[in-house]
Amino acid sequence: MQGILTIQSHVSFGHAGNSSAVFPMQRMGFEVWPIHTVQFSNHTQYPQGWTGRAFTADDIRELVRGLANIGALEKCQAVLTGYQGSAEQCLAVEETVQQVKQANREALYVCDPVMSAPDKGCIVAPGISEYLLTRLMPMADVIVPNQFELSQFAETEIQSLDDALLACQRALAKGPNMVLVKHLYCLSDTEFHMLLATHEGFFLAKRPQFEFSRSPVGVGDLISAVFTAGLLKGWSPKQAFQHCHDACYGILAATYQAEEWELQTIAAQQEFVQPSRHLPLEEIRQVNAA
Repeated sequence: MQGILTIQSHVSFGHAGNSSAVFPMQRMGFEVWPIHTVQFSNHTQYPQGWTGRAFTADDIRELVRGLANIGALEKCQAVLTGYQGSAEQCLAVEETVQQVKQANREALYVCDPVMSAPDKGCIVAPGISEYLLTRLMPMADVIVPNQFELSQFAETEIQSLDDALLACQRALAKGPNMVLVKHLYCLSDTEFHMLLATHEGFFLAKRPQFEFSRSPVGVGDLISAVFTAGLLKGWSPKQAFQHCHDACYGILAATYQAEEWELQTIAAQQEFVQPSRHLPLEEIRQVNAA
């Protein structure tokens, strides 16, 4: 039985981390093997707070060892990683990716490099950003950063589309084969932009920006998961990106219409199979030299 190993946070209530990523990949036809870096009652944006705890790097290693014992790593099609609770967990992830790729050369590593974003209430432990930038992102086949995370990896400021394209070129030169910028927020305050960069081309996606009273959490985790599943279906990067964009737009539209801030992943699950709206991509043909 083939499957996807996903190592990221988990909440019991709502959809963030693995709680945002697992079901969409299952709905798209894949077995999914989640390992949680933290387990919280709910995501951290609730004013009432949350309960739960982080797991240790050895907890991750123990579960991976168990999967190896039953021959699961040979059947692992991809490793997807998101929020990490400690720098030591990043090292455990690095070891896991190496083990999986030794067991299955065809396995993908998709890295969503979650770094501190205090303005969004996201704080990561010391050392995590450094390990993401120097160890995990360079070894990944696909990285799914936001604009800030891309700027850190490419070591350049991003204030325009040209800046973003050059940053993607620099990122591709550091090891990954694909860069999906899950939110390119310098382009507009009224539209939401994503950018896909490969060695073959660049594609820009845009959709209306919903005016939520409280911004949904877990959208980046959703984007990473749906794109990973699309690639594993054998779709081209462009096709996987198109499906990801349309499906995630459908989920957000349903969330907005329901006047919720927890993603309506279950209620709008048909979006993962057949998105209700198609928003064409724009191919970017000209990229200035760095």
